[in-house]
Amino acid sequence: MNTSPAADFARRLFEESGLTSSHEPIDVVLVSIFLEKHYGLNGRLGRLATEKDDTFRLRTDTSDHLVKVSPPDEAEAVVDLQTAAMRFLESTAPQLPVQRVKPTVDGADSVAIRLNDGRTRILRVFEFVAGPVMARTNPDIEQLAQAGEMLGRVDEALKAFAHPADRRGLVWDIRHFHRLTGLVEYTPAPEHRRMAETVFRHFDDVVVPRLGDLETQVIHGDFSPYNVVVDPKSDDHFVTGVIDFGDTVRSAVVFDPAVPMANLLGRTPDDPWRDACAFAAGYQRQRPVKASELPLLPVAALARLALRALLTNWRAERAPERRDYLLAHAKDDWTNIELALGANPDDVIARLREFRIGHS
Repeated sequence: MNTSPAADFARRLFEESGLTSSHEPIDVVLVSIFLEKHYGLNGRLGRLATEKDDTFRLRTDTSDHLVKVSPPDEAEAVVDLQTAAMRFLESTAPQLPVQRVKPTVDGADSVAIRLNDGRTRILRVFEFVAGPVMARTNPDIEQLAQAGEMLGRVDEALKAFAHPADRRGLVWDIRHFHRLTGLVEYTPAPEHRRMAETVFRHFDDVVVPRLGDLETQVIHGDFSPYNVVVDPKSDDHFVTGVIDFGDTVRSAVVFDPAVPMANLLGRTPDDPWRDACAFAAGYQRQRPVKASELPLLPVAALARLALRALLTNWRAERAPERRDYLLAHAKDDWTNIELALGANPDDVIARLREFRIGHS
């Protein structure tokens, strides 16, 4: 087994991110018992596909709720970080459509489930935000810009938020990308390995020298099209819900819009950066990216997309019960990386700068 410093760092990061241990789904009957005892809720529980926790939709006679049970190896402090960020936004920016946390009958934000093996899992209940997620719709340029504005508003509101666990290790945090080159060896296709190595080189050249002086704060961390609930028919209020704060972390602000941009790369093959730039334009209406950091944004977006592509097969082999979910979210990643790499980077940066100069 490789025991180099880089490999040791990656192993620790995967462990802290909850990606190394096997996962046994929690018993739905046990969840039902805890819901009735601590929340006074009875209804039909339907399991939903998610990345690593156990998630259910609870349908009662009067309303629906989202129920989440944390993975057994996720630290209680990290779960509290996620909940605290949502509570902070609820109190300081109530106009934002952030999913709400439902308290227990005793007023607590969560309930601890002690397992027979000594581990603890945290059960939380949220309001269910009805409507399609953005990934299931076909947003136009202005709707993408509105989604970008919403993330900008969330980041602006989170500026003052802090938590003891906000500096946790998270493999999805783009600031660690350059230390995960070992993932390339798990990628079977030579052309995919070459593309990944190209992205690593760009990141080393453009982003790594700046990591120590980037503007930082707590960010959402995963404003992907699957975590944005929308109303496709609305002209003015496209985003109706912001969900899933599971990747909340203190990191460089510029990395937050890079996540949704990564998900939008290649959506229009003839102009692979069009939709990503539209999102970034909207984001900067609310939270302008520093002029000195703007050239990092497209490289960070490519890094995020490459990271997901590299991690997908590695994780699918180790978590076969989530294989379909993982592969479905990353099925076009290598194609989109190739399309995005084919664009002139100077043209992409010029697009981003043109908007900033005109609207900052």
